[in-house]
Amino acid sequence: MGNCSFGSAKCANASSSSHSGNSLHGSNISRKRNPINAAGSFSSFENDSTSPSVSLKSFTLNDLKSATKNFRSDSYLGEGGFGVVFKGWIDENSCAPTKPGVGMVVAIKRLRQESFQGHKEWLTEVTYMGQLCHKNLVKLIGYCSESNNKLLVYEYMHKGSLDNHLFKRGSQPLSWAMRVNIAIDVAHGLSFLHSLDTQVIYRDLKASNILIDSEFNAKLSDFGLARNGPTGDMTHVSTRVVGTHGYAAPEYIATGHLSVKSDIYSFGVVLLELLSGRLALHDGRGAMKDTLVDWAMPFLKDRRRMLRIMDTRLEGRYSKKGAYAMAALAMKCLHSDLKVRPNIGEVLVALEQLRLPVKEAAARQICSPG
Repeated sequence: MGNCSFGSAKCANASSSSHSGNSLHGSNISRKRNPINAAGSFSSFENDSTSPSVSLKSFTLNDLKSATKNFRSDSYLGEGGFGVVFKGWIDENSCAPTKPGVGMVVAIKRLRQESFQGHKEWLTEVTYMGQLCHKNLVKLIGYCSESNNKLLVYEYMHKGSLDNHLFKRGSQPLSWAMRVNIAIDVAHGLSFLHSLDTQVIYRDLKASNILIDSEFNAKLSDFGLARNGPTGDMTHVSTRVVGTHGYAAPEYIATGHLSVKSDIYSFGVVLLELLSGRLALHDGRGAMKDTLVDWAMPFLKDRRRMLRIMDTRLEGRYSKKGAYAMAALAMKCLHSDLKVRPNIGEVLVALEQLRLPVKEAAARQICSPG
């Protein structure tokens, strides 16, 4: 099978520091994605966009069947993006499939064969994640492409997605220190993408796409909607509107104009989720769904009432000064005028000032209820 080695064309220095909502749709909003071609938005990352990156491991379908016990139900982890995710085991050195509990645990995402758009997202994800590496991006180990069978193999993130920790009933609440650290980790991931020579716009930042490892480090996953940012004097790229209700920037929904400031808006929504423990989009009493931004904005604008948005599961165990500062940052990120929104470097500076003393932050322990 060969060695299991993973090179990377664009690797960051290590020191650079499910409720997925509804897909956007409507009269001026389409589920369709722009087709991928060699002259399109991915040309600076991959000359031949029909082939996965050579830095990734190529698995056979039989490999991945063996790694997951033939995709048995007890290997099932959940639904993710364009397909179903299974837990599997492979050898750390050769990447050969192993028995459960032996070698390295991985997450294997299998594309639904009937999904034409899913194939495009699969290829987009391979294109980006196969050539970018950073401590706050989930590592793509390899892929399988046999006829209509398209699969991706990722590092396994032991603590699952952020939305499960914030919104799932019965889950232990994240401490304030952990929420601050998660926000910083996500900002570092975005900073890496936005700082590349050819900027990458993530375009699908949301709690369900933020995965948590065993030490509660946060990483960005699911790059199926990512695309290159504007070049030269351009301020945006024009594209069909895709993403998730409640997270997408208003100017992007209205015009299809996409920029790194679109990611900043989505990051502001994630900050509100970390503060409040509320979904970005939740069912109202009527047919319409209420967004977290609409609900929270009156409180954010009134300092005397701001703390009313705080997650009750924190039980008051948070820095009020830090909460005010994070809320103020969220407001800036959510500004209706994208020119007023901070860039990701400014976001990082603000967040680093919220970091708790090293000893407390390093502990990263979950608050015990009661």
